[in-house]
Amino acid sequence: MASFQPVSWDDRREPRQEVLHRTRIVQANGVERTVTIVNFSSGGFMARADGEWAEGDVLTVVLPIIGLAKAEVRWALGGRLGCRLFNSIDVAVFGSMLQRMLRSI
Repeated sequence: MASFQPVSWDDRREPRQEVLHRTRIVQANGVERTVTIVNFSSGGFMARADGEWAEGDVLTVVLPIIGLAKAEVRWALGGRLGCRLFNSIDVAVFGSMLQRMLRSI
């Protein structure tokens, strides 16, 4: 008999790097908000943000080196949102981007 293993919302494909990086996000309706990214991986991030967010919302985030990147809200709870990038960031670019984010702490 197979055993049941619950899947946690925190199960991620890759580890996240903690950062504190203020940036802008533009929602699909054109509303621009300032957010603070608190952790980041080459495939997604978690941010603190005011406003209404729903699973499936598409947004554009401004990132160092990369510029604009499209992301999808995977979850939103209590002023936090977890997002998956539409396109993963190349490893070499990710390292440089992360260094810039960490300098802003």
